[in-house]
This record gives sequence, C-alpha cells and structure tokens, in this order.
Amino acid sequence: MTLRLGARGSALSLAQANLVARSLSGRADVEIVTIKTTGDRLSAAGSPIEWKGDFTKELDHALLEGRIDFAVHSLKDVPSSVPEGLLLAAVPPREDPSDVLVANPPRRFADLPRGARVGTSSPRRRAQLLAARPDLRISEARGNVDTRLLRLREGRWDAIVLARAGLARLAQLSEICDVFAPEILLPAVGQGALALFARTGDRDTIATLGAIDDEDSHSEALAERGLLAVLEAGCHAPVAGRARAAGGALTLEGGVFAEDGSRVLRESSSGPRADAEVLGRAVAERLLARGAADLLGVSAR
Repeated sequence: MTLRLGARGSALSLAQANLVARSLSGRADVEIVTIKTTGDRLSAAGSPIEWKGDFTKELDHALLEGRIDFAVHSLKDVPSSVPEGLLLAAVPPREDPSDVLVANPPRRFADLPRGARVGTSSPRRRAQLLAARPDLRISEARGNVDTRLLRLREGRWDAIVLARAGLARLAQLSEICDVFAPEILLPAVGQGALALFARTGDRDTIATLGAIDDEDSHSEALAERGLLAVLEAGCHAPVAGRARAAGGALTLEGGVFAEDGSRVLRESSSGPRADAEVLGRAVAERLLARGAADLLGVSAR
C-alpha cells in the first residue's frame, strides 16, 4: 500500500513528514508530496500571519481533491474548525510542548538583563513574557527556525522564544538555554503534537494511520481544541492550553491574557479522558465567565 503524504516544504514540516513515514514503515510505503502554503509565502516575505489556516488550507484542498491521501500538520497551526469531509485521523506520540529560550550569549530567562530584547511573533508568548517580566522589550521575530536563530546570532535580539518540539525534530536541542515552566509560559493549544488528517470516507487510510495514533496524545489534542473552539468564538485575546493525560484521566489548564501582560486569567479542571472535548469546553466557559471576552479591548490596543 502506497500513501501520498502532503506536507509543507519547510525544513520542520519535512522533518515531521519523514518522522511519520518512518512510523508507518512496514504498514505502508509513503510518498511525500510538498505543497507550498499561503503561510509559507507570507513567512518568507516577513509578513504577519493573520489566520492560522494559512498554513493548512492548500493541504486541505489537495486532500479533498484526492491529490494526496493524508496530510501532516503541526496541530497548533490547525484552526478549531476543519473543512467538511476531513477528520483528525491520528495524533502520534506528542513531543514535550514546552516553550524554550535561546539567548545570545547563553543565559537563563531570570538572568536576562533588564530591558533585554526578546524576539517572538506570538501574542501568547508576548503576553506571558510581559506578565512575568514587564521590563522586557518584545519585538517581532518572523521566519523559520533557522532564520530566527541566525538573526539572534547577528545581534537583532538578546533572546528568542521557540517551541522545544520544533528544535527536537530539527535535532537542535543544543540551542536551548532555558525551558519555561507552564506557570510562566503556558504553551499554545496543540503545541508539540502532530495532526494527521484524512478524508472521512477513506477507511483504508484511516485504519492505517490508526496504528500510529497515541491515545493519550489524541485525547490531549481533543481537550485543547475543545477549549480553543469556544474561545475563538468568544475572545480574540491570546489563548494557551495544556492537557495532560494519565491513565483514564485528563487534566487541562487554559489561559487567556491581555497582550500587554497586565491581566492573566487561568482555569484548570480534570475529568475522564473519554470526555476530552467536554472538558475543553468547560474550562473555556469558566474563563469566559471570569471575563476573558473583556480582554478583547485590551488586546486590540
């Protein structure tokens, strides 16, 4: 059985695609098909990404049109709603979703000098960094991982914040100077997880991908995406979420933040792993009840 796997052409996306292909060894032969997305073009031009679906829509179209059999995404890039006819067929074992600091010269977050320049294009990271260290100067850091690391070495910033998972998949963990505890920097929804999407009616592909699905990782993904689905509808402020599965139980912490770090809302709850999406929606509703939607005005300044 040969399956055509759609992936973006970036180094990280291809590393992820090859990881999936190796995982399917003995079950299917995998042909990797590279598809450039709107997000890739915007990122290469240094332009802001207005909608996370810019990284997925071309792959979605290729899948629906039958040009590929399944697609791999970083789960954090997938919008809370997906096109009709597609489903999340598998979530392989998740990488550590933590955010990490890379600094020049190397140092820990607490040791950054007052007024240090920290590069990130993520409103979620900006908000939490400023909540922890209002003295920091946060500036835009766009481009792929290698581009940001190069600009750091050139002196554009004193430090940058990246996802540990991306560095792990690119075999660049040696770059890490510090790992953020979730109490300081709660990860993005889906960070560290891969999402394998297939067509709803393609039973053979779905069954094949099911062999590499990790139940804990999949339930964590569903809980975090349940959180996001509610908050995207009711709040445009920076959102974060981290679910942890253990046995048959699941714990989820969610957060919504003012972009300037002046206000932080966090809620957590636990429940059966089988009710992952319900748990996600419940945590989101608790955040909204505490005034998360009011952060719209703060984050829009």
